[in-house]
Order: sequence, then structure tokens, then C-alpha cells
Amino acid sequence: MRGLFSAKTPPTATPLHISLPQNGIQIHKNDNRTPSPLLNRTPSPSSFNPIAMSSKNVPEKLLVDESSLDNPDLGPFLLKLARDTIASGDNPKKALDYASRASVSLERCSGSALELTMSLHVLAAVYCSLGRFDEAVPVLERSVEVLDPTNGLDHALMKFAGSMQLGDTYSVLGQLDRSISCYESGLKIQIEALGQFDPRVAETCRYLAETHIQVMQFDEAEKLCKKILEIHRKQNAPASLDEAADRRLMALVYEAKGDYESALEHLVLASMSMIAAGQDNDVAAIDKCIGNIYASLCRFDEAIFSYQKALTVFKSTMGDNHPTVASVFVRLADLYHRTGKLRESKSYCRNALRIYARPAPGTPTEEIAGGLTEISAIYEALSEPEEALELLHKAMMLLENRPGHCSRIAGIEAQMGVMFYMIGKYDEARSSFESAVAKLRACGESKSAFFGIVLNQLGLASVQLYKIEEAAEYFEEAREILEQECGSCHFDTLGVYSNLAATYDALGRVGDAIEILEYILKVREEKLGTANPDVDDEKKRLSELLKEVGRSRLKNGISLKNLLYSNF
Repeated sequence: MRGLFSAKTPPTATPLHISLPQNGIQIHKNDNRTPSPLLNRTPSPSSFNPIAMSSKNVPEKLLVDESSLDNPDLGPFLLKLARDTIASGDNPKKALDYASRASVSLERCSGSALELTMSLHVLAAVYCSLGRFDEAVPVLERSVEVLDPTNGLDHALMKFAGSMQLGDTYSVLGQLDRSISCYESGLKIQIEALGQFDPRVAETCRYLAETHIQVMQFDEAEKLCKKILEIHRKQNAPASLDEAADRRLMALVYEAKGDYESALEHLVLASMSMIAAGQDNDVAAIDKCIGNIYASLCRFDEAIFSYQKALTVFKSTMGDNHPTVASVFVRLADLYHRTGKLRESKSYCRNALRIYARPAPGTPTEEIAGGLTEISAIYEALSEPEEALELLHKAMMLLENRPGHCSRIAGIEAQMGVMFYMIGKYDEARSSFESAVAKLRACGESKSAFFGIVLNQLGLASVQLYKIEEAAEYFEEAREILEQECGSCHFDTLGVYSNLAATYDALGRVGDAIEILEYILKVREEKLGTANPDVDDEKKRLSELLKEVGRSRLKNGISLKNLLYSNF
């Protein structure tokens, strides 16, 4: 089949074009942007935080004495026992028993709505501490239903807390779309209760913005960051530390959107605030981000200077073997690779891997997995796919069986699929892509642009295994998603169109293939001009198909205005 758009062409395979997603897990090579890690997230700004407890000796179901729960004094008493048990760190069996019976009693006796909600929050917190997040969800949903925010500030803030706790629980389950919906509901309640310029509203906006960044919804994140900075202007002294932290978040959004100059402006302002406050480690972290921006702007000498400044501070304050030091090594390795200094690039990779092999106590597993994933991308660029695969496998093993990482593991599996495809192991590539697709469906990301890209790659692997009809189904679903998320004229969408045309050709659906190619050619001529090599390739493909059916290309077709989306 002609002109498939793929991850990368293995040396033994039929020549394929390269069409890869613009996403944050680096399964592409055409994007020169340097990723910045998301700032460390804190628990959501709700008024109730779960307390971790041991999960031993907890029964699956608890027997409740039905006859005793109609006493109106029993619910508040059991709630106090549950909270005291949690505070003492005692066996969670007791806390779960007390909280369960308290909520049932308060519900039956029509007790205080605030007390009922608190009992439900406590019960949900115990479920979460035991890893039983699915059971916590209906409890929290009920807690949100109980309260009416018009009944006073306490009711409003408790309902806000329940919405945020429910959002956190969905986030752990990997259902980020539902998580965001809960956070948005909580923010709306909080604004109505406290006013739009309350500092606590800024805290919630920050949390929601970080979540939007996680799912690459950068326009929404930018709006929230602007609101946060507006609150700072009204509530805080100029150049406060909180404002500096939020400028870093805004810079991250602008970097992701490719607006590097604006990102650099916010980082410089944040750095000045941190320098004035004597926050050396924060200044070094910002220097690292500034290095990322300089690298994206191809200002490599300035990038190296910024990275080296950050490295000096991190080594002196954290030690030579701290993962933060390793993260700077990774950035330097990527930069030296891009400037053709491969020996230096590999040396920095080895230094980072040495630290990740023996991380400092308390280092988050997610940080190590992220570092390994970034290094694997460098090895991929160095044409060492076996080493890249090994690192991706290690990263995936670190995250397996840990709640809240379904989407991240899917991204790693997609990257592994690309690696397998590169070395011609199409069965393994197909299995990796299938697993990634299943995980993305399970965690509610089946409508994202990244999901469409993974479907495209799954279709390509299926083509290599001669499963043409299945490939056509994957390409069709990918087309539908990318049309919705990116528009019909986006490069990724056109790549899927081209793949689908080639697949239809292989299935004997020549008329459908011709229709798609004629559309692609019209768009490419409008976008790139008639003399572009890509346009010439499409003309040749279309001419070959037209010859098969004894036709010639219609020069005066339907106007582009009738073919393209209105935002074209």
C-alpha cells in the first residue's frame, strides 16, 4: 500500500512516511520542544484529607446491627469514634465499621446534614486508604448530593470539599475527564461561597490548571492561570512567592503551546522573586526551565549555561546522587544529542542512569519512571532501540499496580510499540498498541487526540501483519477522533486520511481511496503550494489510482470552502 504514515520506518519494511503526534510522552521525533515536568502536585485544596492506614485484617463486608441504628444519638457518637480511631492510627477495621454505621444511622434518623456528610467523607477516606477506590466513589457522590450550598457557608464549603475529594478519587482511578468535571463543580461552588478573588479560589484554580495540563488541555489551563495571576494582583504584594510559583505554571502552559518568548518572560519574573526571597533551590529549578526554553529556541549556549547553573546549586544543596541532579543530566544529554555531540550525550545519560539505579530514599517512583522514559527517547534518537526498549520496560514495571497511572502506562506502552515497530517486531508492536488502546479506553481518554494517534499506529502494525480489514477499522476510528479534536486539515488528521486511502486501495475500494486522495491533495495544495514535494507525491498516488479506473483528475472540483471546516 502506498504512502502509509507511520512511527518510523524499519530498515526492512516498505518505505513509510512519518506522521506522529504532538504529545508529551515523546513518541515522535519531529518535535524539537523540550518537555518540562509538571510542578509537584499537592493534595486537592479540600477541607478533608484522607489519612493513610494499614489494610491488614479488613473484612470485605461488615455486619451492621440494624436494630441499633435508629437511635438519633448513635450517629454522632459513632462519627466521633471513627474520627478518633483514624487519628490514633488504630486498626482500620474499627474506623470502617464506625464510619459505616454512623452514616447509616445519620441517614435513617435525618440527622444533621453536615454530620452525615462528614461521616461519608470519613468512610470514603477509609476506603481510599485501603485502596478500595471504586467503593469510595458512590459514598462521595452521595455526600455531594446531601448538601445544599444555599443553606450557608458551612454547607457550601463542605460540598466543595466533597467535590474535590471525589475528583481526587476519580483521578486515582485514571478517569481524568470525570475528575476535571468534579473539580470544576467544586470551583464553581467555592467562587459562589467566597467570591472570585479569594486566595483559596486561586489555590483551587491552580489545582485544576495542573489537571488540565496533565491531559494536554492547554487553552483551559491558560485561562485558569490568568485568573490566578489576577487574584494575586488584587490580594498579594507584588512579586510574592505564590505569584512566582504560578508564573512557573503559566510558563509551563506557554511552553507546551509553543509560545516560548512568553514562557521565558514569566520564568524570568518568577526567578527575580525567588532570588529576592533567597530561595536558591527554587531559583535553580527555574534556571532548569529557562534552559528548556532556550533549547527550544535553539539558543544552545544559553541553555547549557542555565543547566550548568542549576546543576551547581542542586549538587551543593541535594548531593551528587539526587534524582533532581539526574534530571538536569537528562536535559544536558538531550541538548548535546541535538547539537551532534553524541559522546557527551551518552555520558550524561549514563550519569543519570547511575543515579536512577540507586535513588535517594523517599524518591517518588513516578520521578524515576519519568526519567527513564526521557532517557529512552534519547536512546531512540541515537538509533539504539534495544536500549530504549529496556528502559521503557523498567519504567512500566515501576508504575504497574500503582493506582492513578493508567494513562501514563498506556503512553509508555505506545512508545514501546513504536520501538518494536522500528526494529520490525510487528506482533510485539501490535500487542503494545492494543494494550495502550485498552488502557486509554478504560481511563476515559478514548476521545483525545493522543488516542487517535495510537489507533493510527495500531492500524499501521496491523497492516504489516496483513490484517487489512482491522487496520481500516482503526484508521476510521482514528479519523473520526482527530477530525473532532484537531480538525480535518491538521497534519495528523491528513496522515490518517492517507493511511485510510491506502487501506481502501488494498481492500479494492478504489473509489473511496480516490475520493480521500482528491481531498488530501486539495488541502495540501492550499496549505503547501503546488510545487511542494509532498503535494507531488500525492499527485503521483492519485494518478496511479485514476489510471486503474480509467479516469483523469478533475481540475475544477468543489470549492475548498465547501470541503473544509469553518476554522480553516
